[in-house]
Amino acid sequence: MVEQDTIKLLRECDAGVRMGISSLDEVRDYTHDPKLRARLADSRNENDAIKTEILDLLREYRDSGKEPNPMAKGMSWLKTNVMLGTDASDKTIADLITDGCNMGVKSLYRYLNEYQAADGRSKELTNRLISAEERLAADMRQYL
Repeated sequence: MVEQDTIKLLRECDAGVRMGISSLDEVRDYTHDPKLRARLADSRNENDAIKTEILDLLREYRDSGKEPNPMAKGMSWLKTNVMLGTDASDKTIADLITDGCNMGVKSLYRYLNEYQAADGRSKELTNRLISAEERLAADMRQYL
C-alpha cells in the first residue's frame, strides 16, 4: 500500500509540476515588468528542481512519471492565449498564474489526502511544491 500510494502521489506531483512549468513558459515572453519576469523565472527554476527530485524518486520505484492530462493542458493553453490575446498585461499574467497556483494547491492537497499511505519523502516533496505555489500566488498579488 505504501509503495502504491507513493507512486501515485509522485505521479500526480509530476503531472502538476510539468503543467506549472508549461504555464510559466507560455507567459514568459508577455511580461513587461523585469521584476515579474525574474520572479516567474525563479519559480520555473524552483519547479524544475522539484521535478528533478520527483523523477529521481519515481526512478527508485521504476516508474517514469505522468504527463499532464491532455484536456487540462489544452484548456489551460486556450485560456492563456485567449486572455493574453485580449489583454497582454502583467495584470493578466498575474491573474493566470494565480489561478494556476490555486488549482495546483487544491489538487495537491486532495492527492495528499487521497494517498495517505505514501512515504514521508514523497509527502515532504509534495508539501514543498505546495509551498512554492502558495509563495508564487502571494507574489502575484502586487500585479493584480
